[in-house]
Amino acid sequence: MRTCRASAAGKLTVVLATVVVVLAGCGGGPSPRAWAASVCGALTPWRSEISKLTSSTDEQMTAQTTPAQAKENLVRLFAGAEQASEAARRKVEKAGVPETDNGEAISAGFRSSLGKMRDAYGRARDTIDGLGIGEPTVFYDGVRAAVETLNAEYDASALDTSKLNSEELKQAFDEVPECR
Repeated sequence: MRTCRASAAGKLTVVLATVVVVLAGCGGGPSPRAWAASVCGALTPWRSEISKLTSSTDEQMTAQTTPAQAKENLVRLFAGAEQASEAARRKVEKAGVPETDNGEAISAGFRSSLGKMRDAYGRARDTIDGLGIGEPTVFYDGVRAAVETLNAEYDASALDTSKLNSEELKQAFDEVPECR
């Protein structure tokens, strides 16, 4: 299941790279530098947790365990990814709206993307939790299908920055220590 790990890690990299290329907000909120620091402060531990969970999932899929053990471990891992994504979403929400053009849309885009990722992990968890363990081949085929769906939903949750571009935020993401 190495493709799962590489695929999820690659998608995560794309999402995080999107953060650097980002966006633009509107008056009264934190400065672009303060907002970028808050967002990176939210996404850095999330990225680490998702990477760790992805690696653990890959190990679980290649380990010699029973379907019951695999099911328990995978449900726990995906629940952890769901919780980590929600924690990051809440932190981005607390960061407020950056004081730059399109700040509300930028902030909403980040929150929405993280919420979609959270939901994708939750659906994967629920799908695997609902799989029977009596037939190992059927179980692992179901797990692979759940991971493929997760990867597709993860792709679909990526933040579209094509219409959001703020030189102030791009510079802030490049400069603040929290984003390095």
